[in-house]
Amino acid sequence: MPEQSKANIGVIGLAVMGSNLARNLASREGNTVAVFNRSYEKTETLVTEHPEAGFVPAKTYADFAESLSTPRTAIIMVQAGRATDAVIDELVKVFEPGDIIVDGGNALFTDTIRREKAVRATGINFVGAGISGGEEGALLGPSIMPGGSAEAWVTLGPILKSIAAVAEGEPCVTHVGTDGAGHFVKMIHNGIEYADMQLIAEAYDLIRRGTGKSPAEIADIFAEWNRGELESYLIEITAEVLRQVDAETGAPLVDVILDQAGAKGTGAWTVQSALDLGIPVSGIAEAVFARSLSSKPAQRAAAADLPGPAEEWTVTDVDAFVEDVRRALYASKIVAYSQGFDEIIAGAEEYGWDIQKGEIAKIWRGGCIIRAQFLNRITEAYAENPGLVALLTAPYFREALTGAQEAWRRVVVAAAQAGIPSPAFSSSLSYYDGLRADRLPAALVQGQRDFFGAHTYKRVDKDGTFHTLWSGDRSEISATDAH
Repeated sequence: MPEQSKANIGVIGLAVMGSNLARNLASREGNTVAVFNRSYEKTETLVTEHPEAGFVPAKTYADFAESLSTPRTAIIMVQAGRATDAVIDELVKVFEPGDIIVDGGNALFTDTIRREKAVRATGINFVGAGISGGEEGALLGPSIMPGGSAEAWVTLGPILKSIAAVAEGEPCVTHVGTDGAGHFVKMIHNGIEYADMQLIAEAYDLIRRGTGKSPAEIADIFAEWNRGELESYLIEITAEVLRQVDAETGAPLVDVILDQAGAKGTGAWTVQSALDLGIPVSGIAEAVFARSLSSKPAQRAAAADLPGPAEEWTVTDVDAFVEDVRRALYASKIVAYSQGFDEIIAGAEEYGWDIQKGEIAKIWRGGCIIRAQFLNRITEAYAENPGLVALLTAPYFREALTGAQEAWRRVVVAAAQAGIPSPAFSSSLSYYDGLRADRLPAALVQGQRDFFGAHTYKRVDKDGTFHTLWSGDRSEISATDAH
């Protein structure tokens, strides 16, 4: 096949996400797209249903490689795990040094680090690219978070910019960093998404149980919130979900959906990685655990008759309470993003990635699930102070938290008194109070650790590490003298 008639980009894996991404690529000027699927039937279906796309179909990996111009560039859109490894193994056989393999699935970033190292040894570039926005984003314009080498970005960058969402005139894609950086940042995106969704659910639950408003009435509240500082994709779709009526029963659809939330792993990975890095992401963790608790019907049924508050809870000033919930939601949302960026900073330091925090906030403004108005504020915060120790201490967010904290406290107190679970609201407030505390009870924890395990401790009044002889003589010795 003459070089000029070959495809400049290929897609492997033609389920909904892969097919939509291939169609998006083909719709952009300058792109010709080669397509391959393990089952050729899916390839034929896509080519037949979308003749306007001008796809170049391939039956074998060898045909696929032959159909691509050099440096060959292929995006893998198959199930994460063994399926991805199997495709990589096949591509390495037919690709050449300088070619580019892109994993666009939700891979665990440590797997991406492993794969990049192995593929790099062959001279082929490997890129782990987080792609957010779901099926619609893949088709119309996602937010894209690619890692990989600078060499790969030269070829891949213009292609990804051609298909990414656009926010304020800028494509929502940037070269995140080397090896697993892209998938790491996508993992954090999903962790923040978990927290954001849980916070919205808690806000809905408190308003409904406290005021007796119907889902449709609460939908109007969320629609109003979406015109202010909470403007975001998740707030927007929440209003739509709450307005939906079940065609079969005529009831609000939210009342017909089983209250057991599913998860695909990225939220748990965020928390697990945070534990490894020593970064508190309590709001994200509680969102993950809330889904886990919801999916334990036997335990919930057994605990249904456990005692709760003696008095029934009612809200006297509905408008004031709704406004308190709005403020608490905004404050808790700030905490979730701040915790997520803390983890990005720690991950970059641990794995040697040069991640530009402000650029990450920029590419999350469009295409992705957590796109929101206040991401511009995050970009501004890191532009003003690249060494910002904690996002929530930036002037804009400090002011927002100052204005919200009294309402936040009232909401958490009301939820506790009413017996309504609000794990994300309350843990976010506890995190905020923990950060600003002059002194924490960790001193007692260190004393306990030294008592039972001789783990030693440090003092506030002099340098060194110390151990107390707790049994009998309570005297203190330096850790050095103890040995």
